[in-house]
Amino acid sequence: MIERYSRPEMAGIWSEEGKYRRWLDVEIAVCEVHAEHGVIPADALEEIREKAAVDPARVAEIEAEVRHDVIAFLTNVAENVGPASRYVHYGMTSSDVLDTALALQIRDSGELLLAGVDRLIAALEGRALEFKHTPCVGRTHGVHAEPTTFGLKLLVYRNEMVRNRTRLVTALADAAVGKISGAVGTFAHLAPDVEEAVCARLAIGCELAATQVVQRDRHAALMSVLALVASGIDKFAIEFRHLARTEVREVEEEFGKGQKGSSAMPHKRNPWRLENVSGLARVMRGYAVAALENEALWHERDISNSSTERMIFPDGMATLDFMLQRFSGLVETLVVDADRMRENLELTRGLVFSGTLLLALARKGLTREDAYALVQGHAMDTWKHGGDYMERILADSKITEVLTKEEIDKAFSLEESLRHVDAIFERSLAK
Repeated sequence: MIERYSRPEMAGIWSEEGKYRRWLDVEIAVCEVHAEHGVIPADALEEIREKAAVDPARVAEIEAEVRHDVIAFLTNVAENVGPASRYVHYGMTSSDVLDTALALQIRDSGELLLAGVDRLIAALEGRALEFKHTPCVGRTHGVHAEPTTFGLKLLVYRNEMVRNRTRLVTALADAAVGKISGAVGTFAHLAPDVEEAVCARLAIGCELAATQVVQRDRHAALMSVLALVASGIDKFAIEFRHLARTEVREVEEEFGKGQKGSSAMPHKRNPWRLENVSGLARVMRGYAVAALENEALWHERDISNSSTERMIFPDGMATLDFMLQRFSGLVETLVVDADRMRENLELTRGLVFSGTLLLALARKGLTREDAYALVQGHAMDTWKHGGDYMERILADSKITEVLTKEEIDKAFSLEESLRHVDAIFERSLAK
């Protein structure tokens, strides 16, 4: 994990200390279930609970010799526990502790991610309501299209993040799954009810049929959802970055007192944090690809996934957690210039109403082809030569013979174009 892009709460879950603590949680939970089944003496369980501890530095020292991380961990536990340690890891294989502890890390990380998603949803919803009726130009292909509102832009993003939350809840539950079924998943040395009891005790699911490992489709699905959430943030950030360009200047990142935008140009106020989350989203999409590659393992297990997962899980969870918090803050403090939005909306001198005018003519009996020719002809003249589009329309007798002044005014009405904004909000927020 890169410290710059990791919050302490998330980093702690994926630290060496956090990892070994959860390995120990799994081992002790198995010992507790064994004790309940009479496999481990009660006094031995109490000794394990009291003395079991892990020193990451000592584990690293042992691993340098034995070249096996779980054996090094168990050796260090045995050094602290003494003779009762013979019951630790009883009937288990390495992946039983590795994958089950990974499920605990996924579960705990998921709580932080969902909190971040909730903050972002609230931020988008709050600003969407704030600018619900703030008109701006909608753009398709980057070119002015028809009027919309800035609130509607934000509502669309809010709705996407709500969908992503649902996806994330499902993916986390599917991936937070343990297994205590032995070397090839056959429960050769302990019974299925031990696994079920351990996973229930740890508040995670269990793999109903496993090889030596929990199947990696679960983790690939989770990383894909994390990448999808990150890509949504990227999409929103790109929109704000475009709107922050000097020629557009409809929004701006909050600029703090004492902040400096450029080492060479003192006037600069750059959308650098928006660019930052866009860049991190690229990394997140790469992690999803790596997780998909991890799904195919040889026979009942190989460890080609292991090295990858040591990077993509800590980094992926920490990076998305950082992105959610950073982008939420950007939305909450985004500077919005409603006057500039209105100026840009009027930049094409009425051309944004051409579609409404086309339909008005068609309703009065003109063929679509004839109506289109009339409307487009004046639009192209306005593009090339300037002037006011509505004035050209009013000066054309072919149009005024079909449409009254009142009907033309209605076709050029901003309020008429945006009359359903409230309904869109109502049906979105109702769900």
